[in-house]
Amino acid sequence: MKIRHARKKDALHIASIEAACFPISEAASQTTIEERIATFPGNFWILEDEHGEMVSFINGMMCNETKIHDAMFASTSCYQHDGNYFAIFSVCTKPSEQHKNYASILMSKVIGDCRSQNRQGIILTCKKQLLPFYERFGYINLGISSSTHGDAIWYDMQLDL
Repeated sequence: MKIRHARKKDALHIASIEAACFPISEAASQTTIEERIATFPGNFWILEDEHGEMVSFINGMMCNETKIHDAMFASTSCYQHDGNYFAIFSVCTKPSEQHKNYASILMSKVIGDCRSQNRQGIILTCKKQLLPFYERFGYINLGISSSTHGDAIWYDMQLDL
C-alpha cells in the first residue's frame, strides 16, 4: 500500500471512482476534479494497492469555513492554502475494494497530516448511515447541514484537532 497526493493525470481515474460512489447529482465531474487538482493537489490523498492501482481517495480543500456550504462543491474560490480547517468533499473507495479498511487508513493519514500542519479541525458532510464511521475517528455530529448538495440530506461533522 502506498499513499500519495494527486497528479494531473489522476483526474479521470478519480472521477470514475467518484461516479461509482455517489449518485450523479452528488458526484464531482471530471472537470471539477481537474480544477481541484490544479488548485490544490496536496489536498487529495490517494491509496494505491500493491500493484500501483488506485483503490481509494479522500479529497477536499483547506479553508477558513467551519461548515461546508454548497458553493464549496462547485468552485475552488473558498480555498485558503493556510486555512484553519480541512473541508472533506469525498471519501471514496472502489466498490470492489470496499470493506477492506482503506477509507480508515486514509482518514487516519489525513487526520495526522492536518494535525502536523497545525490545522484547527476537519469538517465534512455525510449521510446519516455514515455517521458511525466518522464518529469512530472522533468527529462530532453537528446536526442536519444547510447544504442541500445533490438534493440530499447531509449531516455536518467536525473534528477538532
